[in-house]
Amino acid sequence: MDEKLVHRLEFAVSRLEALSFGGGASLGDGEAAAALDPSIIAFDDLRSQFVGRVRSAAEKIGGQVLDVTKIIEEAFEAQRELLIKIKETQKPSMSGLAQFLKPLNDVIVKATKMTEGRRSDFFNHLKAAVDSLTALAWITYTGKDCGMSMPIAHVEESWQMAEFYNNKVLVEFRNKDPNHVEWAKALKELHLPGLRDYVKSHYPLGPVWSATGKVAVSAPPKAPAPSRPMPPPPPPASLFSSESPQPSSSRPKKGMAAVFDEINSGKPVTVGLRKVTDDMKTKNRADRTSVISAGEKEGRVSSPSFSKAGPPKLELQMGRKWVVENQIGRKNLVIDDCDAKQSVYIFGCKDTVLQIQGKVNNITVDKCTKMGVVFTDVVAACEVVNCNGVEVQCQGSAPTISVDNTTGCQLYLSKDSLETSITTAKSSEINVLVPGAGPDSDWGEHALPQQFAHVYKNCQFVTTPVSHSGG
Repeated sequence: MDEKLVHRLEFAVSRLEALSFGGGASLGDGEAAAALDPSIIAFDDLRSQFVGRVRSAAEKIGGQVLDVTKIIEEAFEAQRELLIKIKETQKPSMSGLAQFLKPLNDVIVKATKMTEGRRSDFFNHLKAAVDSLTALAWITYTGKDCGMSMPIAHVEESWQMAEFYNNKVLVEFRNKDPNHVEWAKALKELHLPGLRDYVKSHYPLGPVWSATGKVAVSAPPKAPAPSRPMPPPPPPASLFSSESPQPSSSRPKKGMAAVFDEINSGKPVTVGLRKVTDDMKTKNRADRTSVISAGEKEGRVSSPSFSKAGPPKLELQMGRKWVVENQIGRKNLVIDDCDAKQSVYIFGCKDTVLQIQGKVNNITVDKCTKMGVVFTDVVAACEVVNCNGVEVQCQGSAPTISVDNTTGCQLYLSKDSLETSITTAKSSEINVLVPGAGPDSDWGEHALPQQFAHVYKNCQFVTTPVSHSGG
């Protein structure tokens, strides 16, 4: 008998058994009725057809590949249970949503731990599987103001991150073992077209909560975290957490600065996506002064417009140049397989954070908006051109950092990069943050002058920066 048909029959029998007990311990009356909903039946078909194919290929390989595939099955099973509960539960608050989705988050965190520590021979398999599970976060979409892409777009964007490692599996085993190739192809089809088409057919605008169902239990309030040295590590990361990191200084850190703090905490950036609350949005940020002098207003550089010119890219070209283009709303992009002979070119990205782990030759950030870049070491220079509202953090050393035709740039320097040469031209709102003298000291913020006065003395012009006071 066809293997796909067997899986579908097994799911049908499971549903009938649940109904036969009518109100037993496994399914309540509401849950049993929801289990017969067309969207739940379609999700069972998705699991039997696509997840079943990934499992069949993994069983031929065994080892860690089979282990991570079993976690994929657990994640899809957890999402199925949540979809049933959503149909009989009222829409919770943001904190209640995080608690409601905790079972799925726990499974994804368990998968993430498999990629930590020493790299195994199947590291690319593990990363492809773990990164693909972020696609299941489509269930957290609550509206256009929730800070994430719509469900269909989120599934596609999540797979783009996983496809980087999935392609490595295809290349490595293309002429070595067809079972690995079959597994990689099945994993892709599970998400594209499998999960994407399912979401498109049943939940294009996100999950539909019950208007008259029971109320979801909210998460208990947490005790305030003790103050820590800057930059502060956030609370334990959660894929569906809606809480913003707590500041340790008098000045609150919001937006991408909070994302930098999470990266500095040492936690793996692939733990998952974080919900963006209203106080983290740029339009609500309190760290921008509203008092602008007339001279400053006249000298302000116009913000370059943003336009999405093409499909998103994150790839290594010709073995020498990493290209990151047209990424939107991606807060956990990572380049971890680089060397000192390679360069990184970032173009046309918006509301995105990229972490570059390792030494590279050169970094260029071009025509980006609300972009965050965290890098370790650069051999030549880090260049920011034609940007608006970017934040760049150097965790190691960089001989030169140049900022050209840019409005709003935050530079975070490490102790090893305090001797960096910073060059600015046609730019405004340039702030440099440097670490304090002691381990518990707050970071110091210095605004670089954007206007200069030129006076002709002794047969030559003497140029001095112009400072503005609030008076």
